[in-house]
Amino acid sequence: MRIVWSAGDPHGIGPEIILKTFLKLKQSGHSFLVAGSYRVMDYYRKLLDLPVTLEMVDNALALEKRGSAGYGVLPVLSVAEPESIVPGTISADAGRVAMESIHAAAELCREGLCDALVTAPINKEAVALAGYTETGHTGFLGSMFGIPSPTMMFVDPVLNLMVALATIHEPLEKIPGLIRKMDLDAFLSALAASLKSDFGIAQPRIAVLGLNPHASDGGVMGCEEQEIIRPCIERLSSRFHVDGPFPADGFFGAGSYKNYDIVVAMYHDQGLLPFKVLAFDTGVNVTLGLPIVRTSPDHGTGFDISGKGVASERSCYEATLLAITIARNRNKTVQQL
Repeated sequence: MRIVWSAGDPHGIGPEIILKTFLKLKQSGHSFLVAGSYRVMDYYRKLLDLPVTLEMVDNALALEKRGSAGYGVLPVLSVAEPESIVPGTISADAGRVAMESIHAAAELCREGLCDALVTAPINKEAVALAGYTETGHTGFLGSMFGIPSPTMMFVDPVLNLMVALATIHEPLEKIPGLIRKMDLDAFLSALAASLKSDFGIAQPRIAVLGLNPHASDGGVMGCEEQEIIRPCIERLSSRFHVDGPFPADGFFGAGSYKNYDIVVAMYHDQGLLPFKVLAFDTGVNVTLGLPIVRTSPDHGTGFDISGKGVASERSCYEATLLAITIARNRNKTVQQL
């Protein structure tokens, strides 16, 4: 497998955690590549005194000719260079470099030169300052590949915990309307299919949370459960294992998530708050519904510790291992068809 890391915000911890992850995996038999800035990667390599040998790659053709040669050396496809490198600061220039890195890395996967993409953290404010309307990975990659609603999913391989979001970065006031408008049947069906093809789960067990407190207590605190969510579950229950809607607080508090392969939350904080409490250091962000494999460490740019050498690579390491697993599972699925 060849895995490409997009370098993330050049002022954050992305370059550091990539370098540290590479040190752990350079003898794994897989090949790795960074799409981003050679100058940035070399800056942090020297600043943090990390024993990584870098190699500049000028274009995708050079990468293709390189083949599997050079294991133990980390090639960097230099696609954008910053005007300056100031760890811990927000700038439009840094946002530009981060997004050009993502675009180039995703293109390498689209062209078949890389098997999976692992994205290092970006800063939404810096990306907005750079003029991008899509300031997050999920929306940007969805637009790039013409996928209007890719699924944001979070995985902790240590706890065997997975959470998917029915809606992503949306204001709370919009959530009920979005749940009513979305094709929840198609969303859950696609999720079940992804669990089979990407994660090798032959008979996935899906738990669906309610939208309202206490899953509305029979309609006392809202009607979305009775009108939208429960009827959907009943329609799909003959096709695959799906239960709910469950009250979110009691479901996580009682550890009921352990009885399922994945939990579907109706909105961002409903799913991400318990997930990050349980799995902050080892969680991985996965985008489903794209024609390429994409994972990411489940944390931000860490501007407060950038350049200090103390950033943990654990989540990036787990994200890279999971990207390899998903790519391998997809290849098996294709071969079986």
